[in-house]
Amino acid sequence: QKLKQSVGILKAIDAVEPHYKRAKAEWKEKGSSRYQKRGIGIGCMYYGIGNTGVQNPSSAKIEMDSKGRITLYTGAADMGQGSTTILTQILCEVLGIESSEVQLIVADTKWTPNAGATSASRQTYISGNAVKNAAQKLSDLLIAGAADILKVPGDNLVLKNSFVMDVEDDSRKVSFQELARTLSDSGTEFCFEGYFDPETTTLDPETGQGIPYATYAFACHLALVQVDAQTGEVHVTKIIAAHDVGKAIHPQNVEGQIQGGVAMGLGFALMEEYMPGITTSMAHYHIPTSLDMPKIESILIEDPEPTGPFGAKGVGEPVLIPTAPAILNGIADALGVRIYHLPANPENVRNAINGNIL
Repeated sequence: QKLKQSVGILKAIDAVEPHYKRAKAEWKEKGSSRYQKRGIGIGCMYYGIGNTGVQNPSSAKIEMDSKGRITLYTGAADMGQGSTTILTQILCEVLGIESSEVQLIVADTKWTPNAGATSASRQTYISGNAVKNAAQKLSDLLIAGAADILKVPGDNLVLKNSFVMDVEDDSRKVSFQELARTLSDSGTEFCFEGYFDPETTTLDPETGQGIPYATYAFACHLALVQVDAQTGEVHVTKIIAAHDVGKAIHPQNVEGQIQGGVAMGLGFALMEEYMPGITTSMAHYHIPTSLDMPKIESILIEDPEPTGPFGAKGVGEPVLIPTAPAILNGIADALGVRIYHLPANPENVRNAINGNIL
């Protein structure tokens, strides 16, 4: 698969490079003691957005009542990642309204259309497009109705603050409420469904070629680590995370996803391990706490995806992927030996130092 657009991996690497050079210079000046070693590691990744080489659709519905009030119906389950916020924001951008003006019906199978699974970092890209498609249909109807009432060409009209107004004379405008009332009297219905299914193909069983994903996320992580060569303890002091997200619809939300993904990657790299018969509860399965977390600096690379809603792709699972490699490369840089068995807990680090590499 040849990617012709929205391939931000080089931009991500370039964004991390000055941080690498600065850390290298600072740590060279400070030096390392006999047992307290410092290292710098880099990890890169690409991640296909959505399901692999199969149909991957999502639908959304937008309804406006006779008083101009708007309801978004989406089956996208928000488990804390912020998809409801993103989808609402996309709707509001198209219709020129505030999020407080939108009623939400979310993940209710009695009312909401199928949005597919909340997985594969797909909801912003796929459900976002479905919402945008539905909102655009409502926008087109409102503009056509306003053009008839105001006697203004549709190309001269925009949606803003729950009004349709003339771009050349904002005193010439008609409210959504008035449009809803007027058009409802003529039998017009204000309910539109949007749909999006990215163009993919299955992989050829002989060649392995195809188009498994319509778009990809890219990232580069830099990890600064300190290793106690006596005890094998590893302390990650900082992570620089540069991510090509296409377009950050909600930058604070994206940074939250990056911070959460780094936490999961840190646990994967240094402490999480399941041992049958021994790991019988979460008390025996170690995960990071706030005290284990390094300083995280997020760098958002916006290399727009033409098929995405306002250029957006997705960020969720992608953050986990380069974190552990960056940390492991940092440990190797500090000690001069590689660890091939996760987690890089004190026991495994000491085994690597002593030559018993697993």
